[in-house]
Amino acid sequence: MARMTFRARGILLDLDGTIVDSREALLEAARIAFAEMGQDIQKSEIVLKIPKRLELNMPIDDLLNGGDSKRFLETYLKAYYAATDTKTKPFPYMEDTLRRLSGKARLALVTRRHVPKKRIVQELERFDLAKYFQHVITAQDTLNPKPSPESLIECSRLLKVEIGECLVVGDSVIDIRAGKNVGAKTIAVLSGIFSQQELEIEKPDLILESAREIPYFLD
Repeated sequence: MARMTFRARGILLDLDGTIVDSREALLEAARIAFAEMGQDIQKSEIVLKIPKRLELNMPIDDLLNGGDSKRFLETYLKAYYAATDTKTKPFPYMEDTLRRLSGKARLALVTRRHVPKKRIVQELERFDLAKYFQHVITAQDTLNPKPSPESLIECSRLLKVEIGECLVVGDSVIDIRAGKNVGAKTIAVLSGIFSQQELEIEKPDLILESAREIPYFLD
C-alpha cells in the first residue's frame, strides 16, 4: 500500500505536546495548586487529566477532592505559565525537524496559551527554534481559541497561503477539530497528553508518534 503523503504550502503547528514537552510544567503547576489548597499532589494520571478537561471545557471538580475549582484554576494557570519559562524542553530532534519542514513549507505556530506572543517567541529563542516560524499566534491574539478555526485562518492569511493548502499538526483533539473545522489536512501526534484512541475519534488524516516523522510524509 502506498504511503499517504501531503502537499502543503503552509504548516500550522501546536506548541505544547507537539514541539515542546510541557509535562514537567503541568506537574509543577498541579503541585503548587494542590499545595495552595492544603492537599498533596495527586497521581500523575490524575494530574494530566486536568489540562485535558480544560481544553475540552469540561469540569474538573471531581479531580480536586472537594477543593474550590475556581481558586485551584487561578493558582494552577498562573503557576503553569511561570513553569513554562524553565520546565519545558523541545522534543528530541525538533530543530532538525523544523529545519526540514521549513524547507518544504511556511511555518506558523498556534498555541492556546493565554500569554503575550513575546513570551512564546522568547521560549522558542531559548531553544533556537524561533527562526523557523514566520508567525506566532497565542490565545491573546484572537477572540476564539481552538477548536475555533479563527487562529488558523489568521495564520494562513499572514502566511499568504490558502487554508486548504495548509497542514495542521497537533497533539490534542482540539487541534484536530480546529483543522477539520476549516477544511485543512490534519496530522495528530502522540507526543502529548491525549491517547491514540482519543485522537482517532476525531478522524485526523494521519496519526504519528511524533512531529519528527512529518517530513517523511510531505511531497
